[in-house]
Amino acid sequence: MMKATNIPAHLIPSRSAKRAHFDPETVYPILDEAIVCTISYAADNQPFSIPTAFVRYEDKIYIHGSVGSHFMRELEKGMPVCITITLMDAIVVAKSAFSHSVNYRSVVIFGRAEKIEDAAEKMSAFEWLTNKFVPDSWNYLRPVTDKEVQKTTVLAFKLDEASAKIRTGMPNDEEHDKPLPIWSGIIPLETKKLAPLPDELSQHIPLPAHLSKNTF
Repeated sequence: MMKATNIPAHLIPSRSAKRAHFDPETVYPILDEAIVCTISYAADNQPFSIPTAFVRYEDKIYIHGSVGSHFMRELEKGMPVCITITLMDAIVVAKSAFSHSVNYRSVVIFGRAEKIEDAAEKMSAFEWLTNKFVPDSWNYLRPVTDKEVQKTTVLAFKLDEASAKIRTGMPNDEEHDKPLPIWSGIIPLETKKLAPLPDELSQHIPLPAHLSKNTF
């Protein structure tokens, strides 16, 4: 990550710059909580913006996809991309419609893809991503085959140019609006895992320990 004294201009928000953060202690937890990022790039004079699952490990994030995917083939060329992640925490209800807002935590990353060729790192990326979605499930599942690995591309993006932006708290009403008898506050938002539901083939299979130990 960059030092606060050496931040490229394109990472500094044009509005509410005081909400920007560049330290790993702020950026990494947002990346670790989020499941999906959106990768934006331009190819053949056409803009693209593709959502995809990702995982962070140390100072990189990893994505994977089919070797035949046009998306993955374009990214592995090393073109510049912008990656965005947003977590919504609350709707902010003010006394004026123009003062409504949202509480959020977001990260913007600028970088270029690195194709992972090392077999051990590639397999590790699959494990990191799997355990992010379902913690401690990698060793429970049927092992990944060589054919599956060969059919999948893994790309990594360094977090050298990453910034977070966060809004918290109550509405910022205009001074002349504060005395008005209009309700204001926040409506909290929550995304959480619910109790697992078995498919038809798993009706009589006990829930594995890595699922049953989680609180749903």
